[in-house]
Amino acid sequence: MTLTASVDSTLTRISAGTEPGAACSPDLVEKPWVFDLRPPSYGPGSSMGDVIPTGSPRQGALPAFYREADAAELDRRIRAAKEALGNRLVILGHFYQRDEVLAYADYVGDSFQLATAARERSDAEAIVFCGVHFMAETADLLSTEEQSVILPNLAAGCSMADMANIDQVEECWEQLAELYGTEPDADGRVPVIPVTYMNSSAALKGFCGRNGGIVCTSSNAQTVLEWAFERGQRVLFFPDQHLGRNTAKAMGVPLELMPMWNPNKPFGGNDASALEDSRVILWHGFCSVHKRFTVDQIAKARTEFPDVRVLVHPECPMPVVDAADASGSTDYIRKAIEAAPAGSTFAIGTEINLVQRLAAEHPEHTIFCLDPVICPCSTMYRIHPGYLAWVLDALLEGQVLNQITVSDDVALPARIALERMLAARPPIADGA
Repeated sequence: MTLTASVDSTLTRISAGTEPGAACSPDLVEKPWVFDLRPPSYGPGSSMGDVIPTGSPRQGALPAFYREADAAELDRRIRAAKEALGNRLVILGHFYQRDEVLAYADYVGDSFQLATAARERSDAEAIVFCGVHFMAETADLLSTEEQSVILPNLAAGCSMADMANIDQVEECWEQLAELYGTEPDADGRVPVIPVTYMNSSAALKGFCGRNGGIVCTSSNAQTVLEWAFERGQRVLFFPDQHLGRNTAKAMGVPLELMPMWNPNKPFGGNDASALEDSRVILWHGFCSVHKRFTVDQIAKARTEFPDVRVLVHPECPMPVVDAADASGSTDYIRKAIEAAPAGSTFAIGTEINLVQRLAAEHPEHTIFCLDPVICPCSTMYRIHPGYLAWVLDALLEGQVLNQITVSDDVALPARIALERMLAARPPIADGA
């Protein structure tokens, strides 16, 4: 992993005028602790235009030492802490995390892979999750009671996950129950099965566990929908409309049978007939990273590189997925690049940290991001080596900072939904 090729260093060079390019916000060159004491927001990057819910977790002031330490000092402290803590510590890093943080990760992967790694490392007393809040919650759900899950910056949330909260989903569920009733049909299928994407709060996973539902990942979404259709007449899919729509469309579900539920509108913005005829009810949520990709960007890539292969994540809007050569999880994209013959050209529609890292790791290919404007995941970008050094130094002193815990009343049903997900494996599982 070459830090000179990292998104951080690229943004610094663009800001200094020593490299051509554009970023979606000049604030991306600021340190993340600058935003900790400002009014709540997701921070600069792809989600900066999304409205953050009242009461979202906030990070207090990072001690001055860690704000002022240079990269060499932070590196020394992090490596010293890792050596001293040994197997008592495991650091997990998400694919979308900045390279300057992933340099210290024991495991790098997507949210599902990292949650699985947390469960497998039952010997570690502390799990430091360099990702976002819902990922740390999932790690807590799958780890043991004796383990502590730590999120280095509490402000590292997820705007998509925040687009569906438990009160909104409970209200939707009540209205659907009034419309459909609760009795199964002649085949024993209940009126509706709730399905939540992994990118959701523990409360929503718990909701699914309590109501006969399940969690899905981007790689097993079709298998999960098949599971749900065996048990229900229709599915309520949240929070990401695009993953739900793209998956159901690929399974042959007509678009007219996939109404949208907007929690800010009466009856979700629907009439009863549309909901009665539905097969998949899509929640009005999205990922701001993947919403940036467009059909025009794909057309431009094909004009400039006639032999380009366009790979996008299924969180992208349907027209983008339809115009691409293939769509799949982050792990699918990685494996497709690894399997390609040398000299291949790829245009990738997913988060820029992963795309730029893949380009550095595979110099035998031409790899670039569909979106020419550098705009990383706002919330992943709230994690920085300064926070990592801070929580690791505290562990050396016997103090657990920024611990993420899920209460038992939520955790018990959430684990049921997760276990259903783990059992619903596609023919060839490739991550989430």
